[in-house]
Amino acid sequence: MNTASTPRPVTDPLSVVAIETERHVAAGGWDQPVRLFALVPTAHLLEHEPGFLDNLRPHDTTPGALTAVEQEDLPDPHHLERMLGQLMWPEAVVGAALAVERIIVPPDAERDLPTDPDAALATLAEHPDRKDVRLLVAVLKDGTSTCLLRQRDHDRDDRVAAGPDIAPGLVQGLLATFDPVE
Repeated sequence: MNTASTPRPVTDPLSVVAIETERHVAAGGWDQPVRLFALVPTAHLLEHEPGFLDNLRPHDTTPGALTAVEQEDLPDPHHLERMLGQLMWPEAVVGAALAVERIIVPPDAERDLPTDPDAALATLAEHPDRKDVRLLVAVLKDGTSTCLLRQRDHDRDDRVAAGPDIAPGLVQGLLATFDPVE
């Protein structure tokens, strides 16, 4: 049996919740705003939220399982850095996930862009080699992270790329939301 082509099951809690959250976001289609999720131990929710058990699947009750809780009324989601800088999490939150859509273009397309941010975005959006992608970045307080990337022109669950270093800036920004306030 050729094990190189046999996919390995994803079992670590962060990767499982990241995949589930990315698929949840993908079900809403494209052109979505930034979406933010608190990652909470499922055991904590079972203990503190009556009726939560009714919504669980068997794998949700495995030791260490995490549940993504979507955050609404985000502070200034159009300015991601500012929004992340304003976030503070309650103690029960052990991680966070962020879904954001971006336009990717070849490096040479970024030369000679207009200085006005709106005009630059319009220029990039019209570029013939542009790619629309959605990133889902998930982190734990301890620094563990995973990133998922879905391309609009390959919009299938089995075509989502995964890796810890796909969006290092977003990983660091999301991890910073767990830094203690000085």
